[in-house]
Amino acid sequence: MAVSIRAPFVAVLVCVFVTCVFISYYKCPVDFSTHIGPNRDRPSETKRLPPPLPPSLLPSPGPCTCANGSTLLKDLVPKNQAEELIKRREKEFQQHKARTESVLSTRLFAPSNSPLQYPIQGFKVRPMTPTFIPDLALHAEQRSNYTVSLKVSEGVLRTTIPAARAKVQGNGESRLMVESSSLETLNELLADVSYTSTVYHIHTGDLASFQFEDHEAVFPITIKQPQPPVLYHMGTDINSQVTITTKTFLRYPELKLLLKSIRQFYKDIEVIIADDSFVTENIPGDHIQHYIMPPAQGWFAGRNLAVSQVTTKYFLWVDDDFLFTKWTKIEEMVKVMEAVPELDVLGGKVGEDQFYFSLIYEEGDEVEGGCMYRKSRGKFHSLPGYPQCSSVSGVVNFFLARTDAVQRVGFDPQLKRVAHSEFFMDGLGSLMVATCSHVAIGHQKGPKQKEYMRFRHPAKSDETSKLQLHFFKNHLKCIRYG
Repeated sequence: MAVSIRAPFVAVLVCVFVTCVFISYYKCPVDFSTHIGPNRDRPSETKRLPPPLPPSLLPSPGPCTCANGSTLLKDLVPKNQAEELIKRREKEFQQHKARTESVLSTRLFAPSNSPLQYPIQGFKVRPMTPTFIPDLALHAEQRSNYTVSLKVSEGVLRTTIPAARAKVQGNGESRLMVESSSLETLNELLADVSYTSTVYHIHTGDLASFQFEDHEAVFPITIKQPQPPVLYHMGTDINSQVTITTKTFLRYPELKLLLKSIRQFYKDIEVIIADDSFVTENIPGDHIQHYIMPPAQGWFAGRNLAVSQVTTKYFLWVDDDFLFTKWTKIEEMVKVMEAVPELDVLGGKVGEDQFYFSLIYEEGDEVEGGCMYRKSRGKFHSLPGYPQCSSVSGVVNFFLARTDAVQRVGFDPQLKRVAHSEFFMDGLGSLMVATCSHVAIGHQKGPKQKEYMRFRHPAKSDETSKLQLHFFKNHLKCIRYG
């Protein structure tokens, strides 16, 4: 009897529980939006990932790591000058950044599942010149109304006079809002949006913000004054393509032997000599330009002078104690440079030595500066079609170079005796360099002149001055020569 009474009672309780659950489900439905993938046209209340940090809040690069055996350059600065010099270095570095960086350096992040269509790369405008923004469009599902906005900071935006079913606010201003009940009409107006920079600058940029509901995209606008090309009219012979350049100091016997060897293989090629000897001699002969400098101006000052007078597309740099041989085939070097037009400098061998190096550089932070490692015999890969040639960062003092590319980098005349790699350090990121093993030049043998050798080997103070120069000019924390 007890059992028969308990069974109907339990059944009633189960029915009540099921009924309560059923009612509570409809009164407080489960939010399945937290369990399914987001729809790109979901209403604005849809939960989204937080936006990326604005550029001003992004962490700055940390300090670089000095290679083992590096010289810490700050330690070489005289203690009584360190504070003032570091302040001046910081000021110069900030001015360098102002000249070389713009908003185009800002990191941008592509939004996920965005209905916005916009240019992500390659949109370039001339300063203060109206230019249509290509491929602006909205791809959204049916709505009763669509509103998009565009915002820039270095220019103004314009579109056509709106159609009957559209509304435009901010035409000719830095923020443009377009509204329409027709998606087709809206996209027609977006296709006619133009951008005009309001400040003249030859190379800068802007960031455009494109918004629809809770979707936002940012894309770059490059503002650049186009440069007319500077082309060299090359003739059909080597004499109209290449000029030989050299610098001499107190070594006239070696220089004359070099010239004799040049004329053995290249009778009419132009040779430019920069000469800073204390007592100068006349260098006779056709197709020779002999420039007399004030005495002992130094290695890089002479290089600058010689290269400044070149009128051909290429110049071949040689030391004044080199010697042309049957392996000194300038035509072969020109052939490689013409086949690989991205190259700026192409080195060869001196005797049996094919000296070259790679430069490993970390920018570091703004306070301490960067870390540089010159790795001897470091190379990257062979040149396409030329397995005997490899991409490197720097080469020996026998190289063929594009005249205009080297003139843009230049040779620092502060470096008088301890200098060569420094040119390639200054040109890192500007010059494409390679080395080849199938072209070589000889090196003269014999006793060195005592007067020349007295100046040839610099005092330790010269080396220290060079490293101090790297600390300030190249904003380096440390350097290692390996």
